[in-house]
Amino acid sequence: MSSRRTFIQKSALLGAGIATVPNFGYGMFNVRPNDMLNVGLIGVGLRGTNHLENLLLRKDVNVTAICDVDPTRIAIAKDLIAKAGGKTPAAFGSGDFDYRNLLASKDVDAVIIATPWLWHTRMTVDAMKAGKYAGVEVSASNTLEECWDLVNTHEATGTHMMILENVNYRRDILAVLHMVKQNVFGELVHFRCGYQHDLREVKFNNGKQPYGGGVEFGEKAISEAKWRTEHSVKRNADVYPTHGLGPIAAMADINRGNRFVSMTSHASKAIGLHNYIVEKGGEDHPNAKVKFKQGDVITSTINTANGETIIITHDCNLPRPYSLGFRVQGAKGLWENDGDRIYIEGSSKAHRWDADAEWLAKYDHPLWKKYGDYALDAGHGGMDFFVINSFVESAKANIAPPMDAYDAAAWSAVTPLSEASIANNGDPQDFPDFTRGLWIKRSPYNWIKDTY
Repeated sequence: MSSRRTFIQKSALLGAGIATVPNFGYGMFNVRPNDMLNVGLIGVGLRGTNHLENLLLRKDVNVTAICDVDPTRIAIAKDLIAKAGGKTPAAFGSGDFDYRNLLASKDVDAVIIATPWLWHTRMTVDAMKAGKYAGVEVSASNTLEECWDLVNTHEATGTHMMILENVNYRRDILAVLHMVKQNVFGELVHFRCGYQHDLREVKFNNGKQPYGGGVEFGEKAISEAKWRTEHSVKRNADVYPTHGLGPIAAMADINRGNRFVSMTSHASKAIGLHNYIVEKGGEDHPNAKVKFKQGDVITSTINTANGETIIITHDCNLPRPYSLGFRVQGAKGLWENDGDRIYIEGSSKAHRWDADAEWLAKYDHPLWKKYGDYALDAGHGGMDFFVINSFVESAKANIAPPMDAYDAAAWSAVTPLSEASIANNGDPQDFPDFTRGLWIKRSPYNWIKDTY
């Protein structure tokens, strides 16, 4: 039996009752489980389609509208909805700004935005202005002005938005968060994280298959290679910080009793993408003449108001295994994702690492204990199940999501701040306080009520 069919059967057993569980999706309360949520999707490419498939498994969601500039993707989305027994959605695809007509629809309560990065903020801002609860893929913003646009629009309209950072729901991450809340590591001191992922086959393709094969990008390519590679040509910055930083920000109570204060960044030379082009296409290939601006390894260090340091690494243009490089270190011990190891003073043998499996099992988060079997086949090892559930339940109740406009702004600000620091030989950059001082009094999210 396919994993997809297994997930559907499990979800059918779980049914609408999952929404009645108090605080499901962490931070969720006062939900109205019997309400139906009408959702529109802006962007139904590979990531948007994954969200669509998970939405179609829910009994409390109607997908009423879809938008994409590629008619092929519209057709694929309509076919998936029809096979799931849903009504034919309204379709929008007449140019770049047809999404605004979707936002004007009275048949849409909330939207999920999964488009190229340059559209994330403007679409989210337009959604909030239209009164639609917005979920936006990562990163949420490209510039500091865009970061402020998210915060200012949220405050002006009272409409909520959620950054859809799925790694915050990874099983080991939630277990370590559980340990942090139980003070297993003692007072927190230092973190490491990042996005270390060989994306060379994502950034180039030959126009005939999603990934791999050729060395074309831009208009000659398809999927992410159409737009993502241009950022490596034109920006020397950490353009994708939130997969690592989101989980660390939750553990460090950023924007809720703590905040990012300043950051420095440095970039290595840029040779990885050029070497890939020469290897796959030859020295005479036109793209071999492209000058890539983005350093292959970008390292940033953040200081927080509470005195912790956070090292963030962006490493996507060289051959390497996947890793988000997590390290959580406190006065009594530390956890490192690379090596799957942990050390807790007084429990571990002196100066010897423990394998982390037993510790993570012991502190498995209540969400995963209760719903892990239902989540595993939903995408990205189950993370997508939880992030979509949290979005839907937040939107149904019209309450602040666990990852809000202030988080979206703070986490995404790493991109423009790293760009400025690198351009100025590593000069420190001050982090804006997107909460305007309210971080001092905002309480940390009680991700599962009465758990902590």
